[in-house]
Amino acid sequence: MRQQTAVLDFQTAGRDLLEITGEVRRWVQVSGIRTGLLTLLCQHTSASLLINENAAPAVRRDLLRWLDRIAPESTAYEHDDEGPDDMPAHIKALLTGNSLTIPVDGGRPMLGTWQGIYLAEHRARPHRRTVAVHLLGA
Repeated sequence: MRQQTAVLDFQTAGRDLLEITGEVRRWVQVSGIRTGLLTLLCQHTSASLLINENAAPAVRRDLLRWLDRIAPESTAYEHDDEGPDDMPAHIKALLTGNSLTIPVDGGRPMLGTWQGIYLAEHRARPHRRTVAVHLLGA
C-alpha cells in the first residue's frame, strides 16, 4: 500500500463553478498509484467541492442560481466581516460540502461519463483556493 499527498492551487474568477477534473486526473496519473481511494479537501470555508454534470453549461448556471436563492446576499446576517457575500458563502459551502472521496482504478478517478469535479467559489470576487489531495492505494 502506498500513498501520495499534495496541495493543488486554483485561481477563481469570483462566484462560479470551476471544473478541476483535468488537474485532479493529471495528479492521480503522475502519482503512479493505479488502484485506490482519492480524497480531496477544500481548505476554505467560503468555497467547496462537488461532483456534477460537466456536459451542459446550463447545469452550472442553474446550480449557481439555486444557491443564490437558498442563501442570498443580504445585510441581515450578523456575520458580514467581509461584505454581504460573506455569510452566504459560508452557508453555500456548508450545503455543498468541503470534501470528496472517489475510487481510482487504472490510474483514473472512477467518475461517471458526464461527471466532473468542481471547485465552487461562493465569494463574489476572485480568490486563490487550495485543495488538499490524498491518494491511498497500490
